Amino acid sequence: MLALRLSKDSRDFISTREPKHQRQLAAKIQMLRDDPLPTDSKILKNTKPVYRRADIGEYRIIYRVDGNTLYVSIIGKRNDDEVYRRMKKK
Repeated sequence: MLALRLSKDSRDFISTREPKHQRQLAAKIQMLRDDPLPTDSKILKNTKPVYRRADIGEYRIIYRVDGNTLYVSIIGKRNDDEVYRRMKKK
């Protein structure tokens, strides 16, 4: 299992969701720790280092794996391009 590092942005986003969505996000992140390259994840183009995205319900998780650590950079609404705008600022 990979070690986990959540960005402040990700922690803040999770903490503002209702408890049901917090549990769903936590479960998906836990699954990513066990298998960081599931078949439903996709590589984001033009990112260095390589970032991936995974969806859970109405949310999108942007993350990367470096060695034995899963870095969750951004979590946001799935149907909102704001996630990608925030990603470009990082």
